[in-house]
Amino acid sequence: MRRLWVILALAALAALAVATSAGAASPQQRLRSVETWAFAIGNGSRAEVLRQPGTFDLVVVDGEEITAHQVRRLRKHGAIVLGYLSVGTIENWRWWYTAASPYKLELWDDWGEWYADVSRPGFRDLIASRVAPRMLSKGLHGLFLDNTDMVETHAAQRDGMKALVARLARKVHRRGKLLFTQNGDSSIGPTLRYYDGWNREDVTWTYDFDREQYVRVGSADHADALAAIRRIRGRGLLVTTTDYVAGGSTDAVLEAVEAACGAGAIPYVSNIQLSRVPSPLRC
Repeated sequence: MRRLWVILALAALAALAVATSAGAASPQQRLRSVETWAFAIGNGSRAEVLRQPGTFDLVVVDGEEITAHQVRRLRKHGAIVLGYLSVGTIENWRWWYTAASPYKLELWDDWGEWYADVSRPGFRDLIASRVAPRMLSKGLHGLFLDNTDMVETHAAQRDGMKALVARLARKVHRRGKLLFTQNGDSSIGPTLRYYDGWNREDVTWTYDFDREQYVRVGSADHADALAAIRRIRGRGLLVTTTDYVAGGSTDAVLEAVEAACGAGAIPYVSNIQLSRVPSPLRC
């Protein structure tokens, strides 16, 4: 009997050690086991993933709108939680809009937001010293940056964007956290070393704002997207994809998932507003 108790005690200690080790794993280490993700920044999508908090391995939520309590709920169920933050545009519904207004460039009609003058130190200070820390204080595992690729149409912003990304990378990595971005196949090179993950939108299906309909990506652009996925994945980053399709387009979803998985990325498919949260899409 005593021997049995010893065996049971040792087994319990071993299980505790495994659990402790798993809990102590850094976000960077945990990225290796990510198989599903949700881009939950559209209206209603955060509530949807909170209703099923253990469904996705990685969840991107709006860094301003998410609460610390909601982050804790997602983390409790094992999700890596990143806060979305556009650093290349200025959105008029953000609490920092007034402070950012002096740095507005031209309006981006598709989304109703302004490109940002990242070349000016004041804007970089606002994002790095006020906006990002406030988001990270909620317990997020890191940040998901958007519109870093605006430098492809605004060449004068390249140095400023590189400086801002480097600054944010130092901030999050010092805390053991993660930094993601998306798109910018031809412009990400100078900042690639700062990122832990990368998302590529519009790989197979996209939304045409001029025609106001979902369309298949052209063959040349599709091939370029797949090549970029393989290239950036080869640099050690976790790579995800986001395709946009109309509701009920089962064949389009399957096509997008097959293409993403074939290139080594983790797929996600939704509507252009990112308000629809599908069941986890696995390769």
